[in-house]
Amino acid sequence: MMDARRDPYDVAVIGAGMAGMAAALFAAEQGLSCIQIGNGGSLLFASGLLDLLGVHPVAEGRRWQSPYDALAALAQDEPGHPLARIDVASIRAAFECFVTALGGAGLSYAPLGERNRQLLTSIGTIKTSFGVPGSMVAGADALAARPPCLLVDFRGLREFSAAQIAATLAGHWPGLRHQRIEFPGYEAATELYAAHLARALETGETRGRTIALVKPLLGDAQALGVPALLGLARASAVHAEFEAELGVPVFEIPTMPTSVPGLRLLAALESALGGRGVHRRQQATVHALAFDADAGTAVLELGGVPGREQVSARAVVLATGRFTGRGLRADRDAVRESILGIPVQQPDSRAAWHQRDFLDPAGHALNRAGLRVDEAWRPLDAGGKPVWPRLFAVGSILAQQDWMRAKCGSGLAIGTAWAAIAQAGAALRASAAG
Repeated sequence: MMDARRDPYDVAVIGAGMAGMAAALFAAEQGLSCIQIGNGGSLLFASGLLDLLGVHPVAEGRRWQSPYDALAALAQDEPGHPLARIDVASIRAAFECFVTALGGAGLSYAPLGERNRQLLTSIGTIKTSFGVPGSMVAGADALAARPPCLLVDFRGLREFSAAQIAATLAGHWPGLRHQRIEFPGYEAATELYAAHLARALETGETRGRTIALVKPLLGDAQALGVPALLGLARASAVHAEFEAELGVPVFEIPTMPTSVPGLRLLAALESALGGRGVHRRQQATVHALAFDADAGTAVLELGGVPGREQVSARAVVLATGRFTGRGLRADRDAVRESILGIPVQQPDSRAAWHQRDFLDPAGHALNRAGLRVDEAWRPLDAGGKPVWPRLFAVGSILAQQDWMRAKCGSGLAIGTAWAAIAQAGAALRASAAG
């Protein structure tokens, strides 16, 4: 086994989902040396939309035009909710920093503003979100104004149906039409995949042939909606050329996961972290985590890399997620935290995990299970004390939230990462000064 790194990192982030990426980004922005351990594969399921807070109370399904008004109501009703514990100025700063970093990596977002936007989904329902990629924002404008609009899809792309979207909205958007066309060069294919088409559209010939097929179909359409596949590494340029050549606003509609917007988001975050000097162990997992009280460091034993590796850090951020991220695991008796066995706030018995109705609008008690943290975002042991003075927890592993039903997944990840890294930085500066 390798000796632990002699010069410890300032921060080790365990997890590479949205919360882990945000924590590593914010650590680097503070000038802290950082290592991130984990695979960012969960981001491939992202739509590219950055929800802040769209629904509250969850049981009522109330949707909010302003995420900040929703946050104020949340703070009043559920002061223990992680997002209710973060001041609004910090949430604003966190989102601005995050989308600015994405823009610098080539993935532009519309100005954030004060309001949520409503957007079409691939099945014709309406989604409320806050941070919207530049390639999708015209769809929010079109949905609000509902002008004559054309939706186009491609034969063989089974994860997206323009006809289904148009049929779902027929009573609410009479000027919405749909058309299915062949994707140039794939006429003989029986099944198409969005990522393959996105790469193909980065070649000038395919892009030009596709635009030529769409242009005569526009008619009186004042906007064009397409599945989210307008390029990968050159998505902004592909989108801009479609708009310039067709002469109408063009908007992408997120497809089913795994999605092209998820691929773009992962690539942009990896680029942003790499450009800021974050060291990444993408295929590694943390097998063990121990704390050296004398040295004031944590030692992380990594697996999934050639041989075995140890790294040390002066602060650690748990961004391991819930069950799909394996931050939490459930057995027949209880829910447990996977690395250190930190106590999990959860119902008293397994019988209370779920409601009788699977689709109960209030959700299930298990959805709100997670780690309890103190005012500095440090997870607590069975006695209610911090597990280690510089161990922090962020994102969906935290208790007292149901991010999926509240439509606050990105807000939870980005907001808590910002708050925890602020505490980590302050603790590290105080330790150095002392």
